[in-house]
Amino acid sequence: MLKPYRCSEGKLTIGVGRNLDDNGISEAEALHLLDNDIAAVRAEGMRHDWFRKLDPVRKDAILNMAFNMGWPRLLGFRQMIAAIERMDYEAAAREALASRWADQVGNRAREVSEQLRAGIER
Repeated sequence: MLKPYRCSEGKLTIGVGRNLDDNGISEAEALHLLDNDIAAVRAEGMRHDWFRKLDPVRKDAILNMAFNMGWPRLLGFRQMIAAIERMDYEAAAREALASRWADQVGNRAREVSEQLRAGIER
């Protein structure tokens, strides 16, 4: 019920009989899911002292990364987090760009890294 499953007709279904193959979800439902996902990513971030100390713009940069790759992978960016802890945002941005994630997401990584470096919303 809480995870997608195949109904007796083989249709991808979720919840109480929502046929995703034929009906999908509405834009409002998609945005509601996004809001819930962002709230969950933010709540996880608040468990980390280094994250709580960030200004709102840099928090958003980290949340963007965490939303994209998940907190377990983001926490593997130990050098970036160490740079954040010492408030060396130039180094933090370099560390973010020197990653497989940056290679995978391209321009998004450059924008997020610049936001982390400068503390200015892009």
